[in-house]
Amino acid sequence: MSFWRPALLPLIVCAALAACRPATDPAASPVETVEVASPEEGGAVSTAPLADEDMPEVALPEAGIEGVDWSPMTLSDGTASLSCELDYANAGDGDALGEFDREALRTAMSACAERGVFRLRYRGRVTQEFTQLMQRLAVVADDLAINKRVLDIDSSGGMVEEALRAGDVIAESRWTIWVRDGAVCHSSCVFVLAGGDTRLIGGRVGIHRIIRMSSSASTRAELNRELRAVYGRVRDYLERNGAAVAVADLMMAVPNRSLRILTPDELKLYGLDGVNPAQDDLDRLRLMRTCGQDFVNRRDAYVRAFDTTCNAPDRDVEQLAACGLELRGKFGFPDEQCPAESPLSEFDLVGQMTAAADVASRLRILGVPGVEPQPAADAPAADAAPVRRRAPGPRAPAAEAANGPAPAAPPSDESPVRPEPAAAESAETGEEG
Repeated sequence: MSFWRPALLPLIVCAALAACRPATDPAASPVETVEVASPEEGGAVSTAPLADEDMPEVALPEAGIEGVDWSPMTLSDGTASLSCELDYANAGDGDALGEFDREALRTAMSACAERGVFRLRYRGRVTQEFTQLMQRLAVVADDLAINKRVLDIDSSGGMVEEALRAGDVIAESRWTIWVRDGAVCHSSCVFVLAGGDTRLIGGRVGIHRIIRMSSSASTRAELNRELRAVYGRVRDYLERNGAAVAVADLMMAVPNRSLRILTPDELKLYGLDGVNPAQDDLDRLRLMRTCGQDFVNRRDAYVRAFDTTCNAPDRDVEQLAACGLELRGKFGFPDEQCPAESPLSEFDLVGQMTAAADVASRLRILGVPGVEPQPAADAPAADAAPVRRRAPGPRAPAAEAANGPAPAAPPSDESPVRPEPAAAESAETGEEG
């Protein structure tokens, strides 16, 4: 009766090997990022001249803000509201937008021109109308010189092609994107997120396979050929907008009836959280020309100091901002020559708006150079709502200058309730993610 013993040998070997493996530490972080003294000293610097024949052909954005179609439109798959206030807990989502012609949008946004900032709250699917809305708002914002723009989005996804077009519009016209606590950015909404100059995420971000609804494929090979073309466009888009093309590969492995919720580490790893690295590189070059090398060096030193001094996991966004505002004086900020480019310059603007509107503020606003600081009202402030402990540090000031502010967590009397992961919605488009 020894014939069964050889069959047991593989099992015994497998068990022995498993016992010898080191135990996995669940607390170990899957991603490690360390700071360097400066990007120039980090070892990846290119200075060689490039001829035209050296330039590879790259995919160009499919949409911009030139030649915007102003024909009548409605939002059939979403709702949009506009506010000049960043504090949505106290000020709400603003006034609902029902008309989208140029004059109607100009009227709705004119009140924000003096403050130089507006926030669009959009809830719904990513469709052609959403892309058109982003184009139109960018054009009117340029007309009114409103340079700080925030897209406050809550979307389960939509058409892939429109998400890529809308993301390119957002990248061209300089937006900060929020996924506030309790909101979601699922499926093709992730492509919209990639287009932002700065992303502040308190809600859930999820991905899954793109659904090829218009396909006539009858075999896996045929369907794969079509999807390769679609994913090729997605990879080109992610690459030019500073996000990892690995996002597209990860999507392929998630059934479209499910959602893969990205972790805080993954969002940073894939370039979907905090400052957009592609825009930061572009702004860095501009800052060196306009503000000087010394400014850039002090900015880099400030960001490193913020990460080690202020960016503790048990602090909410308001505490991070207060710490950052106090810390920046040690590095000569706000800078006399480049105040708008200085770290956390958006809070100087918010401080003036707060005092002017007589709204209580718990932040110690340091004021704008040349302008006497104005004390906030004496009204008591509500407790700040807790946020995820991975709230990003201060965004690079270059991105701040022409972009929407990285917002502080709004006051709230209630702790936010985090929703259960939403079920993956089917795509009703040519290609949907």
